[in-house]
Amino acid sequence: MRNLSLVKKAINGDKEAFEAIIKNESEKLYKTAFLYVRNKDDALDVLQETTYKAFISIRQVKQPEYFHTWLTRILIRTAYDVLRKRKKVVLDENLISNLSDGSSRDIEGKLDVINAISNLSKSYQTVIILYYYHDLTIHQIAETMEKPDNTIKTYLRRAKIELKKIIGGVNYSEQRAFS
Repeated sequence: MRNLSLVKKAINGDKEAFEAIIKNESEKLYKTAFLYVRNKDDALDVLQETTYKAFISIRQVKQPEYFHTWLTRILIRTAYDVLRKRKKVVLDENLISNLSDGSSRDIEGKLDVINAISNLSKSYQTVIILYYYHDLTIHQIAETMEKPDNTIKTYLRRAKIELKKIIGGVNYSEQRAFS
């Protein structure tokens, strides 16, 4: 966490410090939630629920330097709760507009990656999202997932292999012919 003093203040009950932390982290948290639930409204719900859970239990944080790890863990569990309740993954029609303003090939590529990630096991999804979208180190991911570093390295390697298999089978010209 970039601002350790804010975290310490928040742990000691400073509501403004907590709000500042959430404001600083909200875009990254939203993007992570969106990668899991793939729906704007659900991602906002996950973010709101995560914020609430963090606020009511912030005094449980024993080591302020691990606040971001703790917050990310809450977000991931909350996202999985939403997915469990929904029991299916929905491709929101606004997904394309949320990805970028790039070319259609870029959008197709990003859709392929997001769809491929959603086909991975929960552990592999989490490792890919935290590594590539959150820019966390192997060690930070291991702390977040409460697994050994070597397990995370294995998950990451296997997830990349799975993604290559899934994405490697995509043929854009065939895809356009069927749409």
